[in-house]
Amino acid sequence: QVQIVESGGGLVQPGGSLTLSCVDSGITRKYYTIGWFRQAPGKEREGVACITNSDDDTYYKDSMKERFTISRDNAKNTVYLQMNSLKPEDTAVYYCAAAYITTVEAMCTIIIGDAWGPGTRVTVSS
Repeated sequence: QVQIVESGGGLVQPGGSLTLSCVDSGITRKYYTIGWFRQAPGKEREGVACITNSDDDTYYKDSMKERFTISRDNAKNTVYLQMNSLKPEDTAVYYCAAAYITTVEAMCTIIIGDAWGPGTRVTVSS
């Protein structure tokens, strides 16, 4: 059984940083792409960043490329999302997902996920 659990969300001031963690279990990681998505109140879910587990291929939504960094630690079954220079418009619930044999671009742009975590809330406010 595939399980995805996110952590690291919270309240942060504008300009601050947060690192989100996504721990997965029950998957053969080399076949899966892992992605971070977010959904703000009243808005559709959007892709933030995606990464393969078989190599270091990554994809970022254009507006986040300079502020967010996705990385992985396969020994810990964990994918991280480092978020810097946070803005109020980054406020959302952030979700992690795993997708089987999917390119990073497809996963992040079409919002593909075979398994999803429950999400972690990020609030950027002074």
